[in-house]
Amino acid sequence: MTYEFKPQGELHHRLELEGRERLTVSGVEDVERFDESCIVMSTCVGTLIISGEELHIGKLSLDGGELHVDGHIDAVTYEESAQQRGASLFSRLFG
Repeated sequence: MTYEFKPQGELHHRLELEGRERLTVSGVEDVERFDESCIVMSTCVGTLIISGEELHIGKLSLDGGELHVDGHIDAVTYEESAQQRGASLFSRLFG
């Protein structure tokens, strides 16, 4: 399964999940924290949270913006930005 997103004028963001054992992410700007059950990273399209079991970062290249994760992947979640969370309901609806 491949998910690809390229906002105009920003880094290229792509997710490639092979089964539930291997994930490749491009457009990574920083890894905020990680352990065997959760990896939190900043990408060019927002904060990405990978959760699962026995997660290991196989390759990390911040220069190229690429990250490889191995393990049992349970969920891939994007977190709302702080700006969007703090906005009122009307501003989120009518932008």
